[in-house]
Amino acid sequence: MSPLDEERFQAQTRLLIRQRLRLMVNQYEVHAEAPDGSEGELLAFAQQKRMAFKEQVTLYADDSKTRPILGFKARKRIDLASAYDITDASGQPIGVFRKDFKKSLIASTWHLEQPGLGVTTGSERNKFVAVLRRVWNVIPYVENLPFAWPYHFDFHAGDQVVFSVDKKFGFRDRYVVEIKDPRLDRRLVIAQAIGLDALQSR
Repeated sequence: MSPLDEERFQAQTRLLIRQRLRLMVNQYEVHAEAPDGSEGELLAFAQQKRMAFKEQVTLYADDSKTRPILGFKARKRIDLASAYDITDASGQPIGVFRKDFKKSLIASTWHLEQPGLGVTTGSERNKFVAVLRRVWNVIPYVENLPFAWPYHFDFHAGDQVVFSVDKKFGFRDRYVVEIKDPRLDRRLVIAQAIGLDALQSR
């Protein structure tokens, strides 16, 4: 990523992410928020293969997929507690996220690690909604419906909320990401936000 791209990413405090369903793949578009609250500039585009045995997602500068800017990949195959290494455009590690499998039995919990900043931990804010979402997901056939059950994750460093991911209620997956700590690498935040959707049921 060029210095200009890094500066553009780090200036973002509110991101809008939209998932689009395609045959055999999930696509994600990451936009900056426009002044009127609508989707602004496209910052990243990702495509995830469904049913992959070893999860790997690459994010590109746009939907032409000619210029990668970051990615994440599972360390192990079919491991519910596997860590996911986040890399930059050249494949160099810039961070790690992982699901806390035991805590996630009640409310999904994730840990995001950034070198020099430490670990931030995110869990579902509303435990009642977390239980409802689990019940919904085990009803036969409903997981293939285009309905998006909402959730809200707050990621903490100590007592401080450093960023949040809010999945909106509706028939399409839409997310609002708010970043409160200027030290956070926005690339890690984007990777974690997409990971919440792509890996939530794993």
